[in-house]
Amino acid sequence: MGSLPPRVSGALSAQYRLEQEIGAGGMATVYLAYDLRHDRRVALKVLRPELAAVIGAERFLAEIKLTANLQHPHILPLFDSGEADGFLFYVMPFIEGESLRDRLVREKQLPVADAVRIGTEVASALDYAHRHGVVHRDIKPENILLHDGRALVADFGIALAASKAGGSRMTETGMSLGTPHYMSPEQAMGEREITARSDIYALGCVLYEMLTAEPPFEGATAQAIVARVLTESPRSLRPQRKSVPPHVEAAVLTALEKLPADRFESAKAFAEALGDPGRTILSRAAPGAGSPARRWLVPAAALAACAVLGLAAGWIAWHPPSSDFPPVVLRYTVSLPDSAALTDALGAPMAYAPDGSVFAYSSRAGLMLRYADRIEVTPVAGGRRDIGPFFSPDGRWLGFEDGAALVRVPLAGGAPVTICDSCAGFSYQWGTDDSIRYHTAPADNGGTRVLMAVSAQGGRPHEFARPDSASGEAFRTPILLPGRRTVVFAIYKGAASTLAAVDLHTGAVARLDQPGFGPQWVDDGFLAFGNADGTLIARPFDAEHVRFTGPPVTIARDVSQPDAYSTRAAVSPSGSIVYPRSGGVVPRRLMLVSRSGQATPITPDAKAYAYPRYAPDGRRVALYITDPVTSSRDVWVLDLAGRVWSRLTTNGISDKPIWTPDGRRVLYSSNDDLWWITADGSARPESLLVSVGSHYAGSITPDGRTVVFQETGSFTSGIRTLAFDSVPASRTIMPAAFNESAPALSPDGHWLAYQSDQTGRMEVYVQSYPAPGARVPVSLQGGAEPVWAHNGRELFYRAGDSLMVASVAVAPAFAVAGRRALFGGTFLGGGSFREYDVAPDDQHFVMIAGGAAQSTLVGVQNVFQRLRYERDRQR
Repeated sequence: MGSLPPRVSGALSAQYRLEQEIGAGGMATVYLAYDLRHDRRVALKVLRPELAAVIGAERFLAEIKLTANLQHPHILPLFDSGEADGFLFYVMPFIEGESLRDRLVREKQLPVADAVRIGTEVASALDYAHRHGVVHRDIKPENILLHDGRALVADFGIALAASKAGGSRMTETGMSLGTPHYMSPEQAMGEREITARSDIYALGCVLYEMLTAEPPFEGATAQAIVARVLTESPRSLRPQRKSVPPHVEAAVLTALEKLPADRFESAKAFAEALGDPGRTILSRAAPGAGSPARRWLVPAAALAACAVLGLAAGWIAWHPPSSDFPPVVLRYTVSLPDSAALTDALGAPMAYAPDGSVFAYSSRAGLMLRYADRIEVTPVAGGRRDIGPFFSPDGRWLGFEDGAALVRVPLAGGAPVTICDSCAGFSYQWGTDDSIRYHTAPADNGGTRVLMAVSAQGGRPHEFARPDSASGEAFRTPILLPGRRTVVFAIYKGAASTLAAVDLHTGAVARLDQPGFGPQWVDDGFLAFGNADGTLIARPFDAEHVRFTGPPVTIARDVSQPDAYSTRAAVSPSGSIVYPRSGGVVPRRLMLVSRSGQATPITPDAKAYAYPRYAPDGRRVALYITDPVTSSRDVWVLDLAGRVWSRLTTNGISDKPIWTPDGRRVLYSSNDDLWWITADGSARPESLLVSVGSHYAGSITPDGRTVVFQETGSFTSGIRTLAFDSVPASRTIMPAAFNESAPALSPDGHWLAYQSDQTGRMEVYVQSYPAPGARVPVSLQGGAEPVWAHNGRELFYRAGDSLMVASVAVAPAFAVAGRRALFGGTFLGGGSFREYDVAPDDQHFVMIAGGAAQSTLVGVQNVFQRLRYERDRQR
């Protein structure tokens, strides 16, 4: 059950009372609602805002009228549609039952009689709609509901209405009208005119899946599925399931013909063929197991298929695999919603499942899954505030970091399971020996990284390799090779890294004389690894004899590499690749915004600005800027009067600055540790805190003696303090039990504001400082990124797209007197950090206008298969 957005609930409150979220798809979110006028429960679907913006209310409602007139016993009727406060919605009956997808998940294959009956009922609904001029365009098991033993087709004409209303602008949303597994070839090719025979093809796919437990064509990615739809013929049904009658097999294969003219002339004819054992159909579908009926070449028109899917391929010319034709490397883009874009956290924020069917990534909204057969992303259960995803060897589990703990969750559904309570580290890999390996920096080794392992079933971690403390080296990014004896990892000395291997039986370390880091194994016999220049390298490797067997090959040159410790490219053992592109950073505008919401650009240039902070005198702003080419990050100071920039750091791994109260120094994070530097850059940077985990400064006490910061990725994760002139220097004041973050001290230093998701959503709280007291809630219905007014009588925070202000009293106790919205706008949000600041006059704010970074990734297929093909041809 999902939460109810207050704006949606409020907009529809005159007609409907939203009770709970019951589902979400590529185009809409579904709510169980109560129809106040007719005293009944209904299913209310609200179109995604980006889709609604492209379509427009008038055009959508005009197109949807046609579908409202469809009345058939196997069509779920449309009760209502409309627009409310910018939201487009439509209403259907709430069905007490399940979808065909639910039944397929439970039973895999249906009895033949049930499959034929359901297919016949859907065909009857389609025939009726087609005769009234409506083509569904999105027939799939999710849109077929099962109620009282009969099939009901839902969302009839919604895809048509969206397509006709939105036109070519649909591609701007990154959404697809249709699902790759059930797309007809002409729909996948982006044909403008989609006829009723496209629905017949989709129904043939659904029947095929009901009878064999899988659609006619599957693949690791959406574009791989489309390629097979365009080039291959489906396997015959009867060799897979002997109980399928010959006439049913013939009917299904006829429906799945590549050319529309070769399919049934109507859905009625399809239904009749399913029910007539004596009917003879000459299907042209090839009976071979997945072999092409003929050679197809897919020229530039195939690019249209990728555009329909929200993917863009640079070049596709596909040949069926054979000894005569090498596999062709496919490169394409993968769109992510801005609300769940790839996080800019350091380390390895992505992981690919071994079979290439899904990848996981860290977003500002938590861990997300992107399945190859789905356009939308799926949140990871229990991964709301976690990072560092990694898959089990069988692909059934996803592991991730939860503070200092390691957790695993079953992808099929279920509660998260804690593996280890104290396994803080980086770059986790789940080996085929059911052990998880990673690197960390124990205190007894002076912060130098060592290699650790822990059983995936739980237990205490143990060290299995460490460098000589006098060598100045660090061991990072371990992976277990096939054979379970050898671990390959990277050895760092200064900024240089080379690959090495350790024998788990003897402990002997062998240096492989290959620069690189973040090794990943590919079952075709390659190691893939990254370089700090953003290249991804593949090199053939003999896992048994632990040696390279061929020269290195660059397979990608544009990988975003914000640090030199792990590659951001995720590579599956099956050879699928996905990575964020360097230069993919979205330029943003630095804006001065008044309390009324009037926004004025501070500088004319658009860059990847982030984390702005006013100097105490209000004359300067410190922030960090990400380079669009190298993805390096450095701290800068802007003199507001002269619009003059000064660069404070040059190492490319520095960010999140704050000012000391006297304005003489800037404290910032560098390589996840805390440093400071004179604000005019006249002295060298000084280290303040180097330890396990990532550290980000929030506030400095008014006396300038202590910084309050947040720490992640360690056993002391949470909100902590660091005293500049005492020992022990740092201590935890608030463990990160519920993602406590974004700490902000009041001007008098007696109150600490922060954000926490203890209620299931992020809210702003205040408690006393330095002695902790009861937490007092500030925000209602969601809040984040708190900052105090300089007068101490107001507390600002973000709530969705609105900047809120709470009037507060701080004596004799903290209390909230009221809350109100100042202004709204699509300014950059900070997730676990505050991405704006209030000026000393408390009347203006420095904010950042622009989209989220890395909402587009690059995918690559077949590159290792191509390398293996070329290697084998040379032998």
